[in-house]
Amino acid sequence: MRELREQLLGIIEKNSRIDLKELAVILGVEEVDVVNELAAMESEGIICGYHTLIDWDKTSLDKISALIEVRVTPQRGQGFDNIAERVYKYPEVNAVYLISGGFDLLVTLEGRNLKEISSFVSEKLSALDGVFNHVGRGFWAFKDVQEKKWDSPYKDWFHISFDGNSCYDDGFWYEGWEGHFELVKLNLQNPAVVDYLMECVKYWIDEFDIDGLRLDVAYSLDHNFMRRLRSYTQELKPDFALIGEVLFGDYNIIVNDEMLHSCTNYECYKGLYSSFNCMNMFEIAHSLHRQFGSDQWCIYRGKHLMTFVDNHDVTRLASILTNKKHIPLAYGLLMGMPGIPCLYYGSEWAEPGEKAPDNDYALRPCFDEPKPNELTEFIKKLIRVRQESDALCNGAYKNVVIQNHQLVFERCSEKERVIVAINAADYPYTANAGELNGTAADLLTGETVTMNGQLELKPYSVQYLKF
Repeated sequence: MRELREQLLGIIEKNSRIDLKELAVILGVEEVDVVNELAAMESEGIICGYHTLIDWDKTSLDKISALIEVRVTPQRGQGFDNIAERVYKYPEVNAVYLISGGFDLLVTLEGRNLKEISSFVSEKLSALDGVFNHVGRGFWAFKDVQEKKWDSPYKDWFHISFDGNSCYDDGFWYEGWEGHFELVKLNLQNPAVVDYLMECVKYWIDEFDIDGLRLDVAYSLDHNFMRRLRSYTQELKPDFALIGEVLFGDYNIIVNDEMLHSCTNYECYKGLYSSFNCMNMFEIAHSLHRQFGSDQWCIYRGKHLMTFVDNHDVTRLASILTNKKHIPLAYGLLMGMPGIPCLYYGSEWAEPGEKAPDNDYALRPCFDEPKPNELTEFIKKLIRVRQESDALCNGAYKNVVIQNHQLVFERCSEKERVIVAINAADYPYTANAGELNGTAADLLTGETVTMNGQLELKPYSVQYLKF
């Protein structure tokens, strides 16, 4: 029986449509025996289906298969699982395999032509986080150290001591990034490591024509490394942008003419949602003046920091705001304040998502298609208005009226002056200030507004007034 099954499976694996009579003749058994054996293997789950082999070259359909090797950084507490899951959900992808060696994942995919395959790699796969201060345990240089120990030429690429042992019993101790030993910290003071990373960046620029990099956990990066990266990328591509993830501290330390062009503005992120939840607009007004005001002591004047209401690491805006009517107001504030506004996918239609204590799965769902709504259209309008306004993009910042439920501020450049007015209350409010004089165009409604020291704010409203 076992021999019959093996012979039968070997034949139908190559040609599942072979005639049953022919099968019986080949195997030297009765046709009924073949039928019964096939039925038994189907019921036992040995035969799970019947594959059709197609010669696509003889059809009118264009189709090409590709094998792509991907190097990624495993996420804390999740290894490669979450990243592999994200990749597999793309419709172009057939399978994702974990591999050893110089790469971490092997991705098989299909497209109509090489151009389509190339676009997928550059637009989707290449968008995966790139991290310069640590690698996974499967990184090829670290694997070499595991194998050769002292004799590895890459032992100084990491912070290693052969007098101890790791929790993985490697026969040596190494420094894990922020105590996570699945993430091996790179020695960015080693010139060979820096040269290797520069080669990686050059490859991305040459091969995929990238225009910039988001540097994950930039606060942990060696400062000399960032200086080298800035000068190197500027030589390759003068307008190349470097934006760092920074959670705390003085942003000036790494955002300057020698290092990064910008960084994440977490101070104002907290103020954006907290001001609405606490109904205390003084909080965000203080942060904005502290950072961008005209006083000499204001700390980030002239800098364009990356601003956001949510991202892949924090609870989405729609879940953290207690009053959902404040969602469009938060975006109105975001697009009106100084900085580079950044939108997180799905939040443009108020997708909810709460950060869990041990994972970020709820923050990073896969959508079958966009789900635009009224909020989406409002944000699109805010974007268009901002793009066309020199004051909103480059203007100085000045607080005009600050109340618990209202905030009015001015953005002024050499070309124009814009008043941004937010009313978070459920009742109308009359703002009074000397700056509220003259005739202005409401950039969101197209209406003309005439003021004489006063501005009427409707409940739950946003106004951009251009003078």
